[in-house]
Amino acid sequence: MADETFIDVGDHEVRISHPGKIVFPSPGLTKLDLVEYYLAVADGALRGAGGRPMVLKRFVKGIDAEPFFQKRVPENRPDFIDTATLHYASGRSAEEAVIRDAAGLAWVVNLGCLDLNPHAVRAEDLDHPDELRIDLDPMPGVEWGQIVDVALVVQDVLDEVGLVGWPKTSGSRGMHILVRIAPEWEFRQVRLAAETLAREVERRAPGLATARWWKEERGESVFVDFNQNAKDRTVASAYSVRPRPDARVSAPLSWSDVRTARPEAFTVRTVPARFAEHGDPHAGIDEAVGTLDGLLRLAEELGPAEKPPRGTSGSGRRESTMPLIEIARTKTKPEAEAALEEWKAQHPDAAGLLHPADVLVDGMRGSSSLWYRVRINLQHVPEASRPPQEDFIADYDPWAGKTWPGR
Repeated sequence: MADETFIDVGDHEVRISHPGKIVFPSPGLTKLDLVEYYLAVADGALRGAGGRPMVLKRFVKGIDAEPFFQKRVPENRPDFIDTATLHYASGRSAEEAVIRDAAGLAWVVNLGCLDLNPHAVRAEDLDHPDELRIDLDPMPGVEWGQIVDVALVVQDVLDEVGLVGWPKTSGSRGMHILVRIAPEWEFRQVRLAAETLAREVERRAPGLATARWWKEERGESVFVDFNQNAKDRTVASAYSVRPRPDARVSAPLSWSDVRTARPEAFTVRTVPARFAEHGDPHAGIDEAVGTLDGLLRLAEELGPAEKPPRGTSGSGRRESTMPLIEIARTKTKPEAEAALEEWKAQHPDAAGLLHPADVLVDGMRGSSSLWYRVRINLQHVPEASRPPQEDFIADYDPWAGKTWPGR
């Protein structure tokens, strides 16, 4: 196939480089296939990501390599790509891309973006979110049915405070529930509302759901991740293609679909036909704008959330109540998994006592990409048999060689 092709999208011509490049080897999907997928579901994808500044998550080396995150929009962007300048707590700012039409979708896919990662604000008002985001994140060992049960509890709470939730598969293991709100509250208030909802869901479904921020304290439960509402966070939006071998999609659902839907059913191959036949289950989301008053009243009733204990070293840092050891820091997830297997081989007796949720492999945001931290919670290992903290099996420094302004 030619090294480039040009496609007409509305009133714009979009260049697609290396259109025949295989992006998903198992289903045999090319870059051009992904562009055509997004054009087929453009109305739905733009309903989730259009008009919002977005971080460009670029998989330029394929789905098996770590992506890099690009906040600043490329200088040689076409004239149909808008921008918005976001200011971060670090004091830095970034002029980020804002797409508004199907041509914009094709353009970001050509850059190597698989999923779309918009902020919870519109480009016209960067200080007041118009979307509250509920991320149901299952711990290892949690099955899909438990996620569904927690989602239905979330729906009950939202109903009681006068809000409408719009569920979708995350495209990975979890579920997202989106809530349109009037852009009248600042980020801290939206995050407080989301945290309050998470605490109430945990209160109603103890053991099934948790609002505990510290991963080692969650057990085999569904974490109702309220911190996705912090100012600098982005979430893969509706119809985003996720970097899974089967080209899975973050698929909008109706509440009547939630119990019977399965994440693996929604892929680049299957979703366009569903969209063409049934339309977008989230078609009414922009007309269902609500208020945070009910959740903020509930926040006052519940009182402040419990704060984690602080260490005794004088640093003021939070101190875990769990017997944690850290075994590796790596550049990639396969390296993290290899380090974990090496530790298990070194400590087979302790490894045999671990529960699924005791193994903590965390993707950590570096300067422009993820790195991985591997920790072990030894809570199910008798104290006398617990391996000590040892030198890291791998010790990757994501900030090595980096320089920062003013330092």
